[in-house]
Order: sequence, then structure tokens, then C-alpha cells
Amino acid sequence: MDNQITRRDFLNGIALPVAGGALSLSPLTAMAKQGILASDSSDSHYPPALTGMRGSHPGSFEVAHGLALGGAKWAKPQRRTDDEYDLVVVGGGLSGLAAAWYFRERAGGGAKILVLDNHDDFGGHAKRNEFDVDGHTLIGYGGSQSIDSPADYSRPAKRLLRALAVDAERFYGYFDEGFFARFGLNSGVYFPPSAFAPTGTAKVLLDVLNPFQVGATTLAEQEQAIRRYPLSEQSKIALVELVRGDLSFMPEASVRVRSAALREMPAEAFFKNVVGLADDGVTAFADAPRLLMGYSADVMSAWELLEYGLLGERGVALLYTGSAKVSKAFARELAEESEPYIFHFPDGNATIARLLARSLVPGAAPGRSMEDIVQARFDYGKLDAAANQTRIRLNSTVVNVEHVPGNAAVDLTYVRQGAAERVRGKHAILACYNKMIPHICPEVGQDQAAVKALNYAEKTPITYVNIALRNWRALARSGFARVYAPESFLTVLSMDFPVSMGGYGFTAAPEQPALLQGFHVSSLKAPGMNPREQAHLGRRLLLNTSFADFEREIREHLDAFWGGAGLDVNRDIAAITVNRWPHGYAYEYLDLWDPDWDRGAAPHLVGRRQRGRISIANSDSEALAYVNGAIDAAHRAVREQLGAGATVKA
Repeated sequence: MDNQITRRDFLNGIALPVAGGALSLSPLTAMAKQGILASDSSDSHYPPALTGMRGSHPGSFEVAHGLALGGAKWAKPQRRTDDEYDLVVVGGGLSGLAAAWYFRERAGGGAKILVLDNHDDFGGHAKRNEFDVDGHTLIGYGGSQSIDSPADYSRPAKRLLRALAVDAERFYGYFDEGFFARFGLNSGVYFPPSAFAPTGTAKVLLDVLNPFQVGATTLAEQEQAIRRYPLSEQSKIALVELVRGDLSFMPEASVRVRSAALREMPAEAFFKNVVGLADDGVTAFADAPRLLMGYSADVMSAWELLEYGLLGERGVALLYTGSAKVSKAFARELAEESEPYIFHFPDGNATIARLLARSLVPGAAPGRSMEDIVQARFDYGKLDAAANQTRIRLNSTVVNVEHVPGNAAVDLTYVRQGAAERVRGKHAILACYNKMIPHICPEVGQDQAAVKALNYAEKTPITYVNIALRNWRALARSGFARVYAPESFLTVLSMDFPVSMGGYGFTAAPEQPALLQGFHVSSLKAPGMNPREQAHLGRRLLLNTSFADFEREIREHLDAFWGGAGLDVNRDIAAITVNRWPHGYAYEYLDLWDPDWDRGAAPHLVGRRQRGRISIANSDSEALAYVNGAIDAAHRAVREQLGAGATVKA
């Protein structure tokens, strides 16, 4: 649990004023009682256009931290804020919005639904960032990135996407797969001299350490780049053998036997004993998984490294055939069985949240298609209008959820503008973080097994940074559109996905403005440390990292990567938005650290058990940090509340 964070740790990281006259309150409680907000609630308020510190922004977490860490309490108001609802959802992320959608589908269009969220914007991690740079509109994502493998989605999830008019096939036309090759752009790697043996001026070199290449390269080009790496001769020889495919592991064994051996082998041991890297080579590889997994390779098994594609086709071939040689037949079979990673809206999965909100609150945004939502401007003043059957109420942090006597309904107390309000629902779905549930729901908090289960997982802290550039001439001159930097504050800096749709055009020339995405993962690397401990300590580090810290690091990274090609951070940076998520990716069980649970005994299954008119829906409850996990959780929770056989009326 996060109660290991001391008040001094918290206050050092969040330097906010304490309301005067808060007698005998702890600092956390006083800040929570004050209800500090980062934004107003006027009709003109438009969160996607805000820059600076976003994501878990100031004003969104103080009440929750006061409750969980500072012992803050709020008396249950005698009177309800408004009428009784058929469903009240705690959390307006993808799970919460999908739960409202599924509930309306089953209960009918006349159902009254209220969605409460502690942020000033809906969507949770599916966050949208907008910029106006010299007359050009730039749209980026501040969290949930893309629809991954939509063909593998469950039937209910596919049904929801169809109802929202999401057609993945259209992305084959919207995603410009030839963009980077057309401009001669590739993926680079930067070895910071502080972590690797300095060899003159540090430069960005061709990246062969991970498969996320933005352009095609030849084997000769890869070998030439390796020879320039500031690594030991042993590591260079091993890397050359790897890119040539001259690597094998248990080639005579079955896939089952080979997989079992790789599941028990730490990734670092695989790098040393199978690939043949020296320590510096392992260090160079170690951070490649951070963007995908939220951790470095030090906590991963060799199987996870290969199965998740972190060594590209060669690694997948090694896992399934025992050889890193990629035959034409294997490459063809792999291509047929997998989908490309191109299903990306300009604002990432914020579009799915926006499509859900537009469906739930007619009139909040114009349009009917997945194309016209791209540039649609939401009227935030209409989200909570009294005339709505479904209302989305922002800046509202739930602090108590409990059944009324007789269990005929659920009362929920939430804090808005520093004051406690109460609402009642015939059903409640908790689509918030698992670890908050014992604090806000006494019926769960009194169940030791449930509390232990809900507290088992640690969300991985991660930050998505959007940097609006006035032009990208320096990137074009350098030949690198993406840079991986091991042992650095920003693990990756990359140009956005080349997607044009709905009248929105991706940057067409180096003279035009463009977005760079940066990724900071604060999970603390330490030998032998449990990944959940790494995430917990990383959360503390992230909360103590200011926007000024991010801005300084961003400028230093940009200068190191592209300054030599002419990028001037003072001239070329137009704006920065830091999307901070101390509670980021949902925890997914790891081979080396989590047991093989008995059937039904895994923590996410124990913790999510229904309690009367209260169900749980979030990605934590699926132990899956992807959109389909959030959607499937919502569908399950609604089935629990209305029954699997309930008539779908919409």
C-alpha cells in the first residue's frame, strides 16, 4: 500500500498551500479538505488544450491522497445532491464510460446514469492533448496509445467498437507506412557518456537494440552501426551475431520445453549466456522494454522478452524454432498471424473515450463517425446537464460507497469544490484504481482477503510527454525520427504516428510543426527488487518530479539528440505537455515474480468479486494494461449487476 509514503515525501513533491483555519488537520487532510482545483468548470473550459503538468494534474489527487494517506474523513451529507440514478459509475476512464454504455444498452435508453471522475477531463489514461502552433493544429495522445490487435478482441468489445463506428480496416489507408522511409528517417540509439564508455562526442547511431524501427535498414548498415557503439568488443561481436541470426537455443527441443526453460531464465541471464553480451551490452538492452512493459529487462524472463517481440522477428523465431534465423516461410506465417501496430487515432485511444462520451451525452460533440470525431470540439458544459439521461461529472472524487439499509440501493459520497455531496444509485460500478477501493468502500475494506488482493498489484508509473516543435528540420537532417536512450530520464523520444484522417493531416514537410513524444518510466531499477516495489518507489519519485524538472530534462535530451543537426530548444519548442501517471499501467503478472495461482485465486479475481449492487470494473481487475481489458471489465461488471440474460434494448 502507498501508506509507506511519508507526509514529508508527499509535501516535498507537491508544494501546495494549506487552507487557513484547518484546525488539528494533518497536512494531507488539510489539502484534501481544501479541494484544490487546477481548472475551472465554466462552459468555456477546454482541458485538451491545457499544457504544463497534465495527466494526474494538481487538483485531481489531493482528496484521494488525503483519504488514503492522511486519514481525511468526510461526513455523509444528510441530503442527496440530485435524483436517484439507475447506475452510478466511479471513474470516467475507458472502463467507466464503457460500463455506462453497456448498462444503457441492457437497461434501455431511459436509464439514468451518472459518471463521477476526479479529473477535469474524461477518458482516464486515454488523454487528448491539443496545440496551436503558428496556425497549425497538432493533436497528440497523453496516455493510452493504440488499439492493439483488434481482431483478438472479445465479442462484446468488438460489438462496442462497431456501435461506435470504429472500423480498424480504414487505418490501412489512414496510417502512412511509407512516411519515414520517404524522408530517409530511421530509429537511433544514444549512449549517454555518463553510463557508457565515452568515445569522443556522443552521437545518435542506428538502433539495432530493439525492433521498433521506423525505417528499413540493411544488414550491412546495422553491422556498421554496431562497430561504432561505445561498447566492449565482446558485446559488439555478440550483437553482430544476433542481427545476422547466428544464434540458437535448444533447437532440438519442442516449443513447450523450450518455452518452459525460457520462462525460468532471467532476461539478463539470457543476454549474457545465450546472446553472449558483456555487462555493458546488457545495460544497453535493458531499458528497451520500459515503454511496453513499464519495467526494464532486469525483472523479465527470457520468454517475456521474446514473446512480447522485444527482440523482433529474430527473437520470436528463436522462441518457436530454436534458431534466430528468420526464414521466408516463418516471416510469412508471422505476418499472417499478427496485425500491424497501425490502429492509432491522432489522439490515441482518447478517440474511443470521446466516441463513448458523444454516444452517452448527445449534443456534447457533433458528428456520427470515427473520422468526424477527430476534430470535433466537445462542449464540456453539456456533460453534466440536468436534462441528460447520462451525466458525466468531472472534478468529483468519490470518498465513500456503501449499500443503504436493506441493500436496495447504493449511496455514494464525493468531494467537489472542497465540499461533500451525496448521490444514490440502484447500482454502482467502481471503475477506479483497485488500491483505492478498500478506502472508499467499507464493505470491501472489512474483508481482509479482498483488501490483500486489491493491494497486491502496483500500477506502473509512466509519463507521456508531448513536445510541440515549430518545425522538424533538424530531425530530417539527422536522419533519425526516433531515439532510444538507455540509462536516461527519457527512454524514448519519437515523432508521432503518421496518421491523417477526418480532415486532420500529419505533418507533410520538415518546415511544418510536428509533435514529439517522450516517455519517462520512473520504476526504480535495483538488483533483486520486486517489480511491485520498483513501481511503488517509482511513484514516489514521480510525485517529487516537478514540471520544471521535466522541462530541463526535455531540453537537455533534445539538444543532445538533435542539437548538432540544428535544433535550437529556445527557438523550436513551442509548448510542452507532461502527462504524469503515477498510477499508470495495470500490473500484469510476471514469470519470475508471481506464483501460478490456483484456479480463481489470482489477486485480480479475488479482489473484483461482486458485492451486491456494487461491482468492480477496471484494467486492474483484468490484470491487463490494454484497452480490451478495460472494456471487458466493464462488460463483466454490467452483467453482474443486470444479469447475463438481461435483454439488450439498444
